Amino acid sequence: MANVITILFSLILGVSNPSEDKPVNPVQNPVSTYYLIRHAEKDRSDSSNRNSDLTRKGLERAKKWAEVFKDIDFDAVYSTDYKRTMQTAQPTADLNKLEIIKYDPKNLFDEAFEKSTAGKTVLVVGHSNTTPQFANAILAEKKYEDIDDKENGALFIVQVFADGSTQSQVLYIN
Repeated sequence: MANVITILFSLILGVSNPSEDKPVNPVQNPVSTYYLIRHAEKDRSDSSNRNSDLTRKGLERAKKWAEVFKDIDFDAVYSTDYKRTMQTAQPTADLNKLEIIKYDPKNLFDEAFEKSTAGKTVLVVGHSNTTPQFANAILAEKKYEDIDDKENGALFIVQVFADGSTQSQVLYIN
């Protein structure tokens, strides 16, 4: 866990990935940073319920996400309009004193979203298919595949620099 936090803070502070050729200076090069996660564990007891709540384990994971993100000053928290995504986003939104902004997963990283989040630090909570698709839309390339339906701990971090260059990575939080 300490390594994950070290990596997160390196990204937040603008330290470049060793595989990157150019150093990043956050003062000269404003960064848009997107943290994208899938909702926590959902209640699967009723397979006909398409809008289920989180399980107890899922609610605990939502609190754990807030703990992982506690030193990140988010400018916005986005979620799809499902109970499980909203419940996953809520502890982090509360920690940052932010209202959750709902987004349509069919319109990933459109011009309005890109403009409103430019230069900001944003959390986006989605689903096993929309989270990697959202990362791909930001990157303008198909880099990531859908998340396994049982995976609730994947964290995609995507940075967009003022010159249009990007960097990304995926971390897994237990």
